[in-house]
Amino acid sequence: MKAIVYTEGGGTEVLRLTERPLPEPGPGEVRIRVEVSGVNPTDWKSRTAGPQGEGEQVPNQDGAGVIDAVGEGVDEARAGQRVWIWEAAWQRPEGTAQEYVVLPEEQAVPLPDNASLDLGASIPIPAMTAHRALTVRDGDPARLGPGALGGRTVLVAGGAGAVGNMAIQLARWAGARVVATVSSPYKARLAEAAGAHHVVDYKAEDAAEAIRRVAPDGVDIVVEVAMAANARLDVSVTAQNAAVAYYDDGGSQVTLPRRETFFGNLRFQGVLVYTMPAEAKRDAIAAITAALADGALRVGEEAGLPLHRFPLERTADAHTAVEEGAVGKVLIDVQA
Repeated sequence: MKAIVYTEGGGTEVLRLTERPLPEPGPGEVRIRVEVSGVNPTDWKSRTAGPQGEGEQVPNQDGAGVIDAVGEGVDEARAGQRVWIWEAAWQRPEGTAQEYVVLPEEQAVPLPDNASLDLGASIPIPAMTAHRALTVRDGDPARLGPGALGGRTVLVAGGAGAVGNMAIQLARWAGARVVATVSSPYKARLAEAAGAHHVVDYKAEDAAEAIRRVAPDGVDIVVEVAMAANARLDVSVTAQNAAVAYYDDGGSQVTLPRRETFFGNLRFQGVLVYTMPAEAKRDAIAAITAALADGALRVGEEAGLPLHRFPLERTADAHTAVEEGAVGKVLIDVQA
């Protein structure tokens, strides 16, 4: 089978196309014929850092495909099932940039009939990140569903990004009022297409004033992509007992105003899917599955998340596109 591998850290030049033997699933595992691989920022960052062990590393955490073989202890009826794949390469050498991958069966989640493989490959890390960010506020449900965020106002920073897009769609499905910030008219159109009720272009107007205009009592949840840049803005527009969930890792220091955060009982929560609690992952997977079944999650330009496609042999170009900030979701067509 064809696979993209690297054996040392570095730029995209370390990626190479190779042939590998077809893997066999062990007990509790399934083998997936990968149709589409999704690329996230952590994929190129992991490549830069180098393999997680000795030997070859296959990149990319996310993907979608069809189970074609099952190991001992796995229901044989799962063979032939369409699935989305999450966290394939976390602390393992086997990512989704290859024609077949073997994983524990819980990491291959059934795709509803109404969900495309493109959608399946686009959602895993972004949607799980978004779900966690939307459920860390004290007193709110740990698992989203219709009405779970009724009466809440959610602010999504970077509403045109992959996580931002999923946060908008999940928050809308859960009944929240959604405000999104963007940096251009084009990104504003994408956030509106995703379902944001209000969109603020922070380069064209005073963001705090605009957000307060539509949420005079403050926002309850902030899904934050740029904590260092937006911390003071977030504090200025939040309601009492709000939560600011941030998922960036820019490495910048963040300075918070003590009085406002103290009197506001504000909660600041870092979100990284790979290390978040197992129960939070299970809740996210269950909610995402339900949202997919309801048709509440979509991808493509009309859903605010343009797709950028590359063949497997151009995985390096796909990584470059993500690293350079491509607007939308970068996908790799694994099968020729």
